[in-house]
Amino acid sequence: MQNFVYNGQPSRVVFGAGSLVHLEREIELLGAKRALVLSTPEQVQQAQMVADRLGSRAAGIFARAVMHVPIETAREAREEAKRLGADCAIAIGGGSTTGLGKAIALESGLPILAIPTTYAGSEMTPIFGITEGGLKKTGKDPRVLPRTVIYDPELTLTLPLNMSVTSGMNAIAHAAEGLYAQDSNPVMDLMAEEGIRAIAQAIPAIRKRGDDMEGRSNALYGAWLCGSVLGNVGMALHHKLCHTLGGSFNLPHAEVHTVVLPQAIAFNAQAASKAMQRIERALGGNVSAAAGLYDLAKENGAPVALRDIGMKESDLDRAADIAVSNPYWNPRPFGMAERNEIRALLQRAFEGIRPD
Repeated sequence: MQNFVYNGQPSRVVFGAGSLVHLEREIELLGAKRALVLSTPEQVQQAQMVADRLGSRAAGIFARAVMHVPIETAREAREEAKRLGADCAIAIGGGSTTGLGKAIALESGLPILAIPTTYAGSEMTPIFGITEGGLKKTGKDPRVLPRTVIYDPELTLTLPLNMSVTSGMNAIAHAAEGLYAQDSNPVMDLMAEEGIRAIAQAIPAIRKRGDDMEGRSNALYGAWLCGSVLGNVGMALHHKLCHTLGGSFNLPHAEVHTVVLPQAIAFNAQAASKAMQRIERALGGNVSAAAGLYDLAKENGAPVALRDIGMKESDLDRAADIAVSNPYWNPRPFGMAERNEIRALLQRAFEGIRPD
């Protein structure tokens, strides 16, 4: 048995179809009286539904969350929370909204209650990311971890197929990298493999029938597990590349994870053979981990090439330079000396080449 350190994250999870009915109870348990409801502009109706349910306990709605949490938006939201006298934030939506809640909590310490409507899993992590001056900076702080998460599969029934698949792949990325993280441990390995398995089975079920409650429940269950893995261990090459491509080139978050994941896994395959075996077992296929992840995305209609999600080939050199200038730990190094290898990886991702 390997030596390891495990820190349990102090969050409360309420899971199940229809569990939004417990919202008022959960707000009371937080000791909160005035909640600022956060959402993207596209999900303002869900934010209004939450505010209506809370009645006088709703301080207001801030429906301007956007990808990668620009620092300007974070400042606006913090000022709005202060102006309204909010004593907690409710983030309903995906990673963009949860990220905005974290940005508020980072400065104010306001408790966050997250209601995920995608499968990103960021609600289970103390990791925040804020984009300033074209660079996305990430960090960890216990203040940003949502105190309570309500997982209600009914709220994801209308999530479009493309978003269902890409946010599911985003969650799988958290678990896949967790399997070869520098600070991995046996508990996270179990959660990672189970999370990948749950989402890999859920995605085809959702593609066949969008209102498949079992499939939607499995996807949220997998997102919870995969997010928990990311919240407990460090990030590596895959996340560094996605933070670079998203923060510096404003590419869509979940789609970037979907495209980059197979290529990053292929890059690390020989340096993390046990992790690859677990991924392959979770996917239930007869191909390599990298190929299996590529096939899962492509066969279910998700993009597999950077050129299809807005990346310019002329920007690949700059992306490689940014990624290697401040690398995360990785089982296979990717610093300045490996710059050409990272540039080649990005080229394969740009073209959407299936890994072996």
